[in-house]
Amino acid sequence: ARHLLKSYPNQIRKIAIVDYDVHHGNGTQESFWNDDDVLFVSIHQDSNYPLDSGTIQEIGSGNGKGTTINIPLPPGSGTGSYDYAFQTVIIPALKRFNPDFILVSSGFDASYADPLSAMMLSSSDFRNFTKYLVNVAEDCCEGRIVFAHEGGYSEVYVPFCGIAVIEELMGIDKDHVIKDPFLQEVTRWGYQNLQQHQKIVVDQVATLHQLK
Repeated sequence: ARHLLKSYPNQIRKIAIVDYDVHHGNGTQESFWNDDDVLFVSIHQDSNYPLDSGTIQEIGSGNGKGTTINIPLPPGSGTGSYDYAFQTVIIPALKRFNPDFILVSSGFDASYADPLSAMMLSSSDFRNFTKYLVNVAEDCCEGRIVFAHEGGYSEVYVPFCGIAVIEELMGIDKDHVIKDPFLQEVTRWGYQNLQQHQKIVVDQVATLHQLK
């Protein structure tokens, strides 16, 4: 982000970073805590790692107050809660900030198969995240967006999540994508839909940042 801002001062004046790795992006948050030209949004499992990091109340300071947005979802969150967070907080925040470039911290450790988390996402969810963010990039910044692979510790399932992102970026038709043999299992798990305790968290974030 710093390199882009310094190297292309006329074309890139504001950057948004979206981090859906299951762990809070504490390092990125600290790097841009006081900056108003970088919007940082982290959606992560509450109190996973680091402990006591990534709370709703952490919003930046000084000139950067309000440009840090944390969405600490409860363990057990799946498709419904993540989709609600994207539609209620992440996408509206991005459009309001209107960045010139979007960077995505694309971690796959919120998948249902990851040994270091307790979330329930599938490869289909990561495909949808890609679609949402690419659409925002096309609307706000002429499609300028970069996905950087971060976490993901299931050697069996990470490849299916990664290829889903790549296929969506390439615009591959759904009839020709690589089949995820585990998809039917995870999508049929109970409580994949939005739960009330998950909605409360997302609504609190949206209210704090005046997005609803």
